[in-house]
Formats: sequence, C-alpha cells, structure tokens
Amino acid sequence: QVHLVESGGGLVQAGGSLRLSCAGSGRTFRSATMAWFRQAPGKEREFVATINWNSVTTRYADSVKGRFTISRDNAKNTVYLQMNSLKPEDTAVYYCAADMTPLIRITEGTYDYWGQGTQVTVSS
Repeated sequence: QVHLVESGGGLVQAGGSLRLSCAGSGRTFRSATMAWFRQAPGKEREFVATINWNSVTTRYADSVKGRFTISRDNAKNTVYLQMNSLKPEDTAVYYCAADMTPLIRITEGTYDYWGQGTQVTVSS
C-alpha cells in the first residue's frame, strides 16, 4: 500500500516557477515508478512526466518538455516536479501517481495509487 500527498501548488504569474512535492509512505515507494498527471477544468486528466525507481529513466509530455523536470529522493520517499517558464495553459490540478511495476508508462489506468491533487494556477 502506498499513500501519496502532494504539496507546493499555488498561484504564480506566467513565466514563473513552482516546485511540487509528493510525499509517499510505505517501503514499496522506493521501487515504484512515479508520475505526475494534471487535469484542467473541463478537460480529461493528462500525463505530464514519469520517472523510474532509480531515476535513470524519465519521460515527459511534449507540452512540458524543456520546462518541467521530474526527480525523486528515495531516502525521503518524495518525488518532485520542478516547473519553470509556466504558462496559463499549465493551470490544472496536479496529481502524483505510483505504478508498482518497473515499467515507464503514460496511461493513467496503469497507475495503482493516487494523491488528492494540488492546484496550480498560472495568471497571464
């Protein structure tokens, strides 16, 4: 069982930065593939970024490539999303998710555990 809690969301102007954190519980967190998804108002939830258990492999959505960086600290059971050069279209609720397999996947249905989400609002 993995329990996930996101933090770090807020209101920021376009061009600004935010760092989201996702704290996980349970020993199995360290072997999980972790990801960030987001859901904007009136839209379906979409993949943002994912990282494998030892940080060797990452993958990003085209819309955030070069601006967002996913990382993790297994000693702290925490995964991060550094978001730079934010745009109004990045406004969404951001969710952390854990996949208990070692695979790198971008489909939300493959993730086993989810956090409650944290709101990110980017003003123009």
